[in-house]
Amino acid sequence: MMTPEELLTTTRTVRKRLDFDRPVPLDLVKHCLQVALQAPSGSNTQRWQWLVVTDAGQRTALGQIYSRACHEYLASPAAAGKQFADDPARAPVQQRVGSSVEYLADRMGDVPVLVVPCLETASAELPAGNQAGMWASLLPAAWSFMLAARSVTLGTAWTTLHLKYEQEAAEVLGLPKNVHQAALIPTAFYTGDTFKPAARQPLEEVLHLDRW
Repeated sequence: MMTPEELLTTTRTVRKRLDFDRPVPLDLVKHCLQVALQAPSGSNTQRWQWLVVTDAGQRTALGQIYSRACHEYLASPAAAGKQFADDPARAPVQQRVGSSVEYLADRMGDVPVLVVPCLETASAELPAGNQAGMWASLLPAAWSFMLAARSVTLGTAWTTLHLKYEQEAAEVLGLPKNVHQAALIPTAFYTGDTFKPAARQPLEEVLHLDRW
């Protein structure tokens, strides 16, 4: 059993270490989603909806959409600029991240389970203005799913690049127009057993007390 601190600091994005060949029991995924439903929801509206994609054809279709969007992003000037502009010392880490992102892009359709957290709204159009409160009623639950998955030896990755072609993905999934996707979370058993906290900037560089 992991301590809460260990769970929170070692739940990492898993790409190259996803086991594409080992089936994931649906009951295990349901268990993680049951945990996720305990997350906070604004005004207790609980408008979340969850698509669990296991069908090979559906996974392939979503994988192709994600791969196209991901490779377009990786080839863009924006992606190249992000890798090294902020901190050249992090360049080797960012290169490894880029390599693993590309690896997953080419294998997304092979992941045994793809989880798509969605938000159901009153109409097809999202409200204008600040949407932080609306999405905050879904994203904590999605993270809770990923934490629960880690606790039962499943690896996950938070991905959103497929949303460049959100309508195409919605058609694959048969989503009503008032249901909006938040992410595409590959879910599989992982290989190896070592996860450790990632390097992060010192707290003092991002902490502000009382005023900026």
